[in-house]
Amino acid sequence: MAQKKTTPKKKTPQKTAKKPSKTVQKSGFFKTLIAKLFKWGFVVGLWFLIGVTILMAWYASELPSVTKSMVFERRPTVIIKASDGSILDRYGDVKGKIITIQDLPPHVVNAVIATEDRRFYKHFGFDIVGFARAMVVNIRQMSFVQGGSTITQQLAKNLFLSRERTIKRKIQELMLSFWLERELTKDEILSAYLNRVYLGAGAYGIDAAANVYFGKSATELSVREAATIAGLLKAPSRFSPASNPHKSAERTKVVLGAMVDAGYIDQATYDQFAKLPPSPRKKPSSGDTIRYFTDYVVSQLNDLIGNVESDIIVETTLNKDIQEELEESMTKALLQYGSDKNVEQGAGIVIRLDGAVSAMMGGRDYGDSEFNRVTNSLRPPGSSFKPIVYLTAIEEGWQMSDTIIDEPIRFGRYRPQNYGHEYYGEVTLYEALTMSLNTVAVNLMRDVSPTKVIDMARRLGVTADLEEDLSLALGSSGVPMIQMATAYATLGRGGLAVEPYAIYKITDKDGTILFEREEPRDNRQVVAAQNVYQITTMMESVIQNGTGRAAAIPYPAAGKTGTSQEFRDAWFIGYTPRYAAAIWMGNDDNTPTKRLTGGSGPARVWRDTMIKAHEKSGGPTFNIFNRAGFGSSGFDDFLSRILGGDSLDGEESRARTWNRQGSGEPEEYTPLGRHQWDVNN
Repeated sequence: MAQKKTTPKKKTPQKTAKKPSKTVQKSGFFKTLIAKLFKWGFVVGLWFLIGVTILMAWYASELPSVTKSMVFERRPTVIIKASDGSILDRYGDVKGKIITIQDLPPHVVNAVIATEDRRFYKHFGFDIVGFARAMVVNIRQMSFVQGGSTITQQLAKNLFLSRERTIKRKIQELMLSFWLERELTKDEILSAYLNRVYLGAGAYGIDAAANVYFGKSATELSVREAATIAGLLKAPSRFSPASNPHKSAERTKVVLGAMVDAGYIDQATYDQFAKLPPSPRKKPSSGDTIRYFTDYVVSQLNDLIGNVESDIIVETTLNKDIQEELEESMTKALLQYGSDKNVEQGAGIVIRLDGAVSAMMGGRDYGDSEFNRVTNSLRPPGSSFKPIVYLTAIEEGWQMSDTIIDEPIRFGRYRPQNYGHEYYGEVTLYEALTMSLNTVAVNLMRDVSPTKVIDMARRLGVTADLEEDLSLALGSSGVPMIQMATAYATLGRGGLAVEPYAIYKITDKDGTILFEREEPRDNRQVVAAQNVYQITTMMESVIQNGTGRAAAIPYPAAGKTGTSQEFRDAWFIGYTPRYAAAIWMGNDDNTPTKRLTGGSGPARVWRDTMIKAHEKSGGPTFNIFNRAGFGSSGFDDFLSRILGGDSLDGEESRARTWNRQGSGEPEEYTPLGRHQWDVNN
């Protein structure tokens, strides 16, 4: 069967789906991504909002207790008075009278608003505009140069009794700001702020600051004074007119400029006050150094009355006339000798012979250094320690008329030398101390032993560590100035023990006596009076004929110069029937001076201070110079007997002959290695 011929079917092409373009694919992807991000962002944001709400509700729950404890807390005020009743200083926190802004001159309020919160009356506790502006400035400057806190926020911060820097505190501070804005008027907020803000020098509130810095009420402040106090709000210590008058003046100009920008004063007013020169920095003589004494007083309060928990008044022994003269004389000496003699520092103390501290200058400027060189510095007293050696020798049987050989000596590697390398052969102790001969002092130390000399120093009031070697005779061990002054005061009192004191009485604000000094009942005789008479006579000659002639005053006086190794320390210490005083000059870094001796600057400061002290004297007299104390024959007869001459005048003439070369102050020594003295040797 023939097959049927078939025609192959024509294939029709199948239509394929058109693929979307890449642009369309990307668009769909981003739409989906945005939708998901929006969805999850909404969810996260919602939970974040819920979390913040819960957190703020939790923080807000503490606000009632915070607002209830908005009590002004401060450290008790300690008012320190001089012997005449005038106020020397205040410690602690001072709070002035509570005032309102209605009590203040408009320029006082305007100065604060212009510099701290120019939009104060326009915001609701948080200034969005001010905050944004501050952030822009900080970003441009790449540092934190402006803050965005409002006065309300600052008040809220001051209401907290802690200074925590936590998120919790910042949130509570902001919430409290809103609460304050709701509960108080703007004037009430500003009044509360001005009554509570800290303005340096322990002053809380604008009225306290006005009293501390200008001695007046805040209601009496001038435009410039108002600008000065407003300038303190940024940094109270840095811009204090008391401690940094130049920086304070510059800050005052900034505040005055802000007042011009804010429209509170015109350019003419700015020019009037901005052109005033800054207050010059106070010299030591103007009272800056009084803080050395008041710090010394405050350091003793805990021992006398325990922890200070309420306002107190401390009546002290300081005599302002003597203090002023000490400061003036030291300032003059430092100006005179400073550059020529390479000396930068000076200190001094005046003690009445009953122990009352009448003046204290712990350094040339308290603002530069608060370290009290009178009480805390250990400086070698040099030859001013020699009287203790001589007194020990007298107690051991020597007389000031006894002779001793002044010649070069050597003990092992220790070879003390006289100033100028001059030696006088046979001399009396009287002459040797007058000329401050080093070899004689060392030989006396060797004879009586360092142990006995140290015992004598302890009895006189020196408690510092003293090394038991021969160089101690030349004052090689460091001793606080107050202890050396005490030792000389004990001599001035005829050998009766002296204990320095600075506080008479402490009372609280109601007048209740918390402490009152009683006169000591036990006047211990630590050195026999007849021995003290001899050493006093010898030290009178030091001032009349010897190395201390620059200290001569028109009153009976005994003293001794002192210069330590390589002229690092220059001293003069002495006493009269009323006072003992110690003066020191040198450098804190212990660098040598250019041959400054105790017979120059220190002796002159001592002289000027003592003359003023006796003009203003009013304390008890302990007259160790009373020559009737040696019986009916009189002092001159006694002196004549022990010196083997006819009179005191003859012996003084002899001393002058011994010093005819003008040896200056023979106190330098050159130790070539310490010789440890064996008392059995």
